[in-house]
Amino acid sequence: MIRLIATDLDGTLLQPGGVLSDRTRATLHAVDADVVVVTARPPRFVQNLELTGTAICSNGAMIYDLTNREVTHAQTVPLDVVRKVSEALAEVIPNVGIAVETGLEVLSEPGFQGFGPKNPHRTLELLEHVFEEAQQVVQMLAWAPDAEVDHMMEIAREAVGQHVSVTHSGGLGLLEISPPGVSKAATLESLCNTRGIGKHEVVAFGDMPNDLSVLGWAGTAYAMGNAHPLVKQACTNHAPPNTEDGVAQVLESLFRI
Repeated sequence: MIRLIATDLDGTLLQPGGVLSDRTRATLHAVDADVVVVTARPPRFVQNLELTGTAICSNGAMIYDLTNREVTHAQTVPLDVVRKVSEALAEVIPNVGIAVETGLEVLSEPGFQGFGPKNPHRTLELLEHVFEEAQQVVQMLAWAPDAEVDHMMEIAREAVGQHVSVTHSGGLGLLEISPPGVSKAATLESLCNTRGIGKHEVVAFGDMPNDLSVLGWAGTAYAMGNAHPLVKQACTNHAPPNTEDGVAQVLESLFRI
């Protein structure tokens, strides 16, 4: 029996442009199971999706109550670690730019150009000013122009993997860096434990390497038809692509909607 649905957002639950289709919304409301959004996005990107329940945000660093619109848990990267990681990445990744997600906004140095207009960030004059102004850091972001992100991830993990968790969600040259030991799966497992839900009662959906921890933990896992090759390789089950409401199609079959 499936008691919990864990789903990524971009490239998975949402259509291109960040749209939640009417079909998917209706399916999520019809299923007899908890729905937990598990995303790299911070809370401000999920609060207007007209969903209720729980969102695990910033790759597991934050838990957000979608119903009451409040952060209920946050894990942070100590500022001394942020500095250390930034210095180490600058030594091994040419022209790398650093930004930090505080949970309220993204602060960046001028060299960070990893976001388009739909992902605003506040650029400060110096990286040191970013460190000084950040009240807390729930996630670091590292961007390098024209970098191949899978290779960049390997380099970063070797350089700083003992201090932080490094992954990516498909952005060109953009790495997502979390507190040590923090992942989507670790936070989801903790949440399930508090609800008395076993992993064999969880079905998960994802499309990018930052979803691999959840897909590997859940009792049933689906790679989207548009997923990264590593994700498709890791999953026996494949859903139709997000452009075809793949999550909804699978859930309609599983729950006989």
